[in-house]
Amino acid sequence: MKASARNTLPLALTVGLAAGMLSVASAPVGARAEPGQASQSNATPSTSIEEDVRLPPWAPTLPSWARSVRIVKGDQPLKVSPNGNADRRGSGARQARLPLYGARPGPGCGGPWLHVGPQAWVCSDEVALSGGAPLLPTAKLLTASTDGLPFRYFFASRDGSLGYGRLDEVDIGVPVTTLEPGFAVAIVEQRNIGRETFGRTNRGVWVPMRDFHAARPFHFEGVALDGTGDTIPHAWVMKDRTPLYARRGQRFTPTGKTKDRFDRVGWLEEASVFGSSWARIDETHWIRQKDVRHPTVAPPPDEAEIAHGARWIDIELESQTLVAYEGAKPVFATLVSTGKGKTKGHPFETPKGVHRIWVKLLATTMDNLEDEYANRYWRIEDVPYVQFFHKGVGLHAAFWHRSFGNVRSHGCVNLAPRDAQRLFAFTSPRIGAGWTAALPTAYDQGTIVRVR
Repeated sequence: MKASARNTLPLALTVGLAAGMLSVASAPVGARAEPGQASQSNATPSTSIEEDVRLPPWAPTLPSWARSVRIVKGDQPLKVSPNGNADRRGSGARQARLPLYGARPGPGCGGPWLHVGPQAWVCSDEVALSGGAPLLPTAKLLTASTDGLPFRYFFASRDGSLGYGRLDEVDIGVPVTTLEPGFAVAIVEQRNIGRETFGRTNRGVWVPMRDFHAARPFHFEGVALDGTGDTIPHAWVMKDRTPLYARRGQRFTPTGKTKDRFDRVGWLEEASVFGSSWARIDETHWIRQKDVRHPTVAPPPDEAEIAHGARWIDIELESQTLVAYEGAKPVFATLVSTGKGKTKGHPFETPKGVHRIWVKLLATTMDNLEDEYANRYWRIEDVPYVQFFHKGVGLHAAFWHRSFGNVRSHGCVNLAPRDAQRLFAFTSPRIGAGWTAALPTAYDQGTIVRVR
């Protein structure tokens, strides 16, 4: 799938106070206070702060009780510096408490800018100060699950459905949206009204669950590699009941045994006999190479700093596989589904070349509703673990198909959910606890993604 970005963990930090910044003081700033804490804002200033001669007299002050910054609205913009015109650093999740490292005045904000992470600032006018502890660097914003999906996803059934802004309006209110057949939503809460169950989507819309069916879990995942050898010793079977063979000289005869689709097999030896290519998968069994997908080891691009063990990703279109590297060592391999377009410039092409991840999103909506020539319209809310590396082309989880190992998408690199979750944690820029998006900086560059 190809889409445009529509606008998790904080990095472990050692952040000192720079001149002109203040972490704790007596007077309140522009950020609103949490309930029950406003009366504490006139506390006596800390002696250690008064004695900090580095601080200029105009430095903004913070309440002594403030320990964190609570994000009030979803996808709150974070800036790389305390300036309304500064580049975007990322986004904060609604109700997340981010660490508070200090404050500094700057243009574009009525109150001071609050320092909440590595090169991450938020305007105090748009958030609330909190006495609660911030999220730990190891906190997880999304719920862990056995299938790698952060939400439970549902598809609108044959007749579609309607969505409502409030649960008490489902009988008499006007719907706020229409969901066509096949549209997908992430359900985060369910409630019963009488004999009917309604679900609240992650976007805050209530829908009747009778109109939806659940996405089927899919537990496929790739394989970790030890980084040794010139060949990746694994492959995946592409169809059910794929026959296995025994070799006797130049002859290969069926053994009666089979492997099923997505079974992982060994890749121990290759042979070409009378125009047919074979691979030995264990001590006695062989398989036709055309029946499996086998990733290959490739030299790194010049842009990858392999001497320092830099991480990068290699996507091979011919085999529909992905290999993740640390320096020159392959550490993970899996199946993918890339774009259906096979020619340069095709609208569904996955563009070849060396790219860098330019934004990471925990989840985003993808659709083709603006394509007036589309034969069928689709919309999938909260597609998880999105990493754009070339305009609207990126890596992301795909829970709506099982075509991995074959071309399928509108340009994006589709991954099984478990693999998408794993690679989201593997790559840079790192995404902080309580963040919903992260953009790279000079100190946290986007991971290289090569498509070949």
